[in-house]
Amino acid sequence: MSGICQGRVVAVTGAGRGLGRAHALAFAAEGAHLVVNDLGVGLDGTPDPASPAEQVVAEIRAAGGEAVAHGADIATTEGAASLITTALDTYGRLDTLVNNAGFLRDRMLVNLDEDDWNAVLRVHLTGHFLTLRHAAAHWRAQSAAGRTPDARVINTSSGAGLLGSVGQGNYSAAKAGIIALTLVAAAELARYGVQVNAVAPAARTRMTEHVFAHTMAAPDTGFDAMAPGNVSPLVVWLGSADSTGVTGRVFETEAGRITVMDGWRPGPTDDKGARRTPTDAGRTARALLAQAPPPEAVYGAR
Repeated sequence: MSGICQGRVVAVTGAGRGLGRAHALAFAAEGAHLVVNDLGVGLDGTPDPASPAEQVVAEIRAAGGEAVAHGADIATTEGAASLITTALDTYGRLDTLVNNAGFLRDRMLVNLDEDDWNAVLRVHLTGHFLTLRHAAAHWRAQSAAGRTPDARVINTSSGAGLLGSVGQGNYSAAKAGIIALTLVAAAELARYGVQVNAVAPAARTRMTEHVFAHTMAAPDTGFDAMAPGNVSPLVVWLGSADSTGVTGRVFETEAGRITVMDGWRPGPTDDKGARRTPTDAGRTARALLAQAPPPEAVYGAR
């Protein structure tokens, strides 16, 4: 195989199904060597007897590519560290980390208990942090030894992290946290030759099949707008050497659309130069709000 990732070593978490599987196959098609991580659990995080990571590895090898399975829990220090170790022990290097693993426990806020809150933040946000931390430590050591890497990290956020989503307070908070983590990591790791970006994808997976269940391929083109593979080309490019100079960015991607998100920027402002009264603060706030564009609607509230 040859392509824009020829010879690069790529680790993808949650790669047994859905978006992760599509990313792994797309990287392999571009010549990458894969570490395919999947814990093999159900949509709610409970154990699943299947071994989807091994199945994806078999697909990649059948197509002539190279891949190894990794089944540890990346939301633990040991599991995250072993992901990096597996890449180094198998291929001698790690070039790209794709953080994708996650699951849902949706509840309205008044019904959302602490266990469901913690479980979702643990897998999405802590899982991103731990793998990123251990990969970054390796790349920092490489840089200190005079072998500055050309490394990439692609984190997975969501429209829920950008706008919020009714019934998904835990998921939305975790995905928003991933964006902030991406920005910090991009700033801190640039000196070590590491670029860090995030994608906010929309695609039909186990986590979103209830949303996109009725989205079908266009009859005239055969293009399935919600197929997970539509997201993977951007992820592969961000994980390749071709994306040099692109870091600290968040991309929303769906079907054939790619959007560079603008993020938080200062809007209308007023500086009195002195302490305000509550009434004055409120009057000023309303005047500034009248000059600012209205916020985008939260998903599920439109």
